[in-house]
Amino acid sequence: MGLWDKLKGELVDIIEWLDDSRDTIVWRFPRYENEIKMGAKLVVRESQVAVFVNEGRVADVFPPGTHTLTTQNMPILATLKGWKYGFESPWKAEVYFVSTRQFTDLKWGTQNPVMMRDAEFGAVRLRAFGAFAMRVVDPAKLLTELVGTDPQFRTAEVQEYLRQLVVSHLGSALATAGVPALDLAAKQQSIGQTLSAVLTDELAPSGIAIPRFIIENISMPPEVEQALDKRTSMGVVGDLDAYTKFQTANAIEDAANNQGGAGEAFGIGLGMAAGQRATQAMTTPPAATPPPLPTAGWFAALGGAQQGPFDVTMLARHASAGALTRDTLVWRDGMAGWTPAGQVPDLTRIFAAVPPPLPPQA
Repeated sequence: MGLWDKLKGELVDIIEWLDDSRDTIVWRFPRYENEIKMGAKLVVRESQVAVFVNEGRVADVFPPGTHTLTTQNMPILATLKGWKYGFESPWKAEVYFVSTRQFTDLKWGTQNPVMMRDAEFGAVRLRAFGAFAMRVVDPAKLLTELVGTDPQFRTAEVQEYLRQLVVSHLGSALATAGVPALDLAAKQQSIGQTLSAVLTDELAPSGIAIPRFIIENISMPPEVEQALDKRTSMGVVGDLDAYTKFQTANAIEDAANNQGGAGEAFGIGLGMAAGQRATQAMTTPPAATPPPLPTAGWFAALGGAQQGPFDVTMLARHASAGALTRDTLVWRDGMAGWTPAGQVPDLTRIFAAVPPPLPPQA
């Protein structure tokens, strides 16, 4: 092999990138010590951009297509190297291939709850998760701001940074949306579109855009969700008394179908309980009123013996029957001694309907 053939083997004449991964954003062409041959072919496939870097400075950018590298189609690099005139010698430069396709497998989620003030529930803590897509829209800015000299820049290296940006804007997006917590599910798409635009504007200096932002779920703490489930169940049940009777009837029927001793005993117990509740419902008056206060007890000398105690109603019955007269001695607690009934003011009314004794006949 001659000297010319040896030198020719060290020259790079085809520059291309066949991406066999799904997560590589930037890939540096492995030139090593080889020099790029003037007139070499640069193959840039769809969803790719090739960026030439000379001594740390971004030079020419090539879109998709097959390009023959000459000083005419590398104006910036030719200026940096001082090629004022046509130059055919080999030269060295770093070539970075940047993928411009959408990366759609990026996930996000809130490690800590996001506080939100709700008109119905007050302050609530929300958690959310979803996915988003990213795309490189300015390869030169991406290389300058994020990639640097990394020979293979993957999505994992930027995903955490993007997730932090998402969470930092999520709270303000939920708060400014003006949507009640229970209606957030219906507004997830519009909130996602708002976040997509906000994140794209903030990432513009890094050459990245967020064309799609998806909110898969927004949830409350478990205890709040359990309370909402109970509230929903009460709304579905409606009349709790009717629902209880229905459940009791079903339990009785199930127990009756169970022929075992335990099932029969359980059914009898439920039946008795249901019967007692039904009896109470029929016999209990709608509004109970307290009974009248008891009257003080009276004692009377009837038939030559002390009898009692009587209430005023019973004394009136004895008066109607003739057993108690105005001359009958009576007594109750608080009186100094036995007194004829006709002389006691509290008993005068019981003799109002009793005729006086007949006068003696002549």
